[in-house]
Amino acid sequence: MKITRNTVAKTAVLEIFGNSTTALSHTEIQKQLNEVCDRVTTYRILDRLIQDDIIHKIVDLDGTVKYAKCRHEHRVHIHNHAHFSCENCHEITCLENVKPSYLIPHSYKVKDINFTLSGLCPKCSS
Repeated sequence: MKITRNTVAKTAVLEIFGNSTTALSHTEIQKQLNEVCDRVTTYRILDRLIQDDIIHKIVDLDGTVKYAKCRHEHRVHIHNHAHFSCENCHEITCLENVKPSYLIPHSYKVKDINFTLSGLCPKCSS
């Protein structure tokens, strides 16, 4: 197992996720980093945080990749919760208590689920 260091850049990325209630794109994260590191380093940090099961990747309805902090309590986790994509403000929110259901043939093995609902979030629907 590779030992990971807590660099200034990694600590800054983790702080950004700790303060965010919605999923963030690489561009949004990079803007908040205020030149702490370059964009390639940010991608490497995000990839490592995914491997370490600290964040997960979500593909938005328009194909944009966003990242959100994992809110589970145990280490082995399949991200089988739903996401909500607001058509107005374009924020993506993890819906931890909404579990998608599906039927799949016996010979398939599911490793990950990307289940996204779209519409208007509570802020935009009022």
